[in-house]
Amino acid sequence: MVMPSNNQRISLQQAMQIAVQRVPGQIIHYGMDMENGTLVYEIFILTAQNKIYEVEVNAKTGVIRKIEEENDYD
Repeated sequence: MVMPSNNQRISLQQAMQIAVQRVPGQIIHYGMDMENGTLVYEIFILTAQNKIYEVEVNAKTGVIRKIEEENDYD
């Protein structure tokens, strides 16, 4: 049996807004993943400087867990 509070999470739209507030640019890819037992949204953003950043947003709390510059998006 799953407790209702375990199913509550922020929406993808909210996660995208949080990510672009910290790293302005164009979202080019997004997804969900488990990181160390925590469900996160992974938002990939292309900046005006042509750099790609991955922003991980905690899907439950909306807190940014990590911002990382991608060196190779292949």
